Amino acid sequence: MIAGVQVLPLARHADGRGWFIEVARQGRLPSPSVQTNVSFSRQGVIRGLHYHERGQCDLFACLAGMVRVVVLDRQTDEVFSVDIGDDNRAAVWVPGHHAHGFQALRDALVCYHVTREYDPADPDERGLAWDDPRVKHVWSAMAPILSDRDAAEAERAAP
Repeated sequence: MIAGVQVLPLARHADGRGWFIEVARQGRLPSPSVQTNVSFSRQGVIRGLHYHERGQCDLFACLAGMVRVVVLDRQTDEVFSVDIGDDNRAAVWVPGHHAHGFQALRDALVCYHVTREYDPADPDERGLAWDDPRVKHVWSAMAPILSDRDAAEAERAAP
């Protein structure tokens, strides 16, 4: 496992009304979160790879569907991935200096807590191409759906 990355099991409590999952408890996390984001991704979407120079950390939890979280240690080139969501209820803590992203294996609702508020005037987010040679083998999609920004990053990195 890459230094600092943690996989935290999530207990799902279900009854006739539906279900409940405790996603984050500050006492279990290395740093407190200050902002929570939710994204919906269609199957085949890859978001990332992103990293944070100022050290924003992320806690990813897939609330519905399935995603593959991919983490790249940019110093050692070590790669870690785990599929989380309906079939594996867990959250993944990613220290900000590691490049990270996820692929929607099925339509997916993802919640992520972050340790720094987003500042649109001075964003702390850098990118690497989704198909960087160090991680390309980990994804299950070879023609993913990308944001314009992530597609531009892949174009810049192309030989």
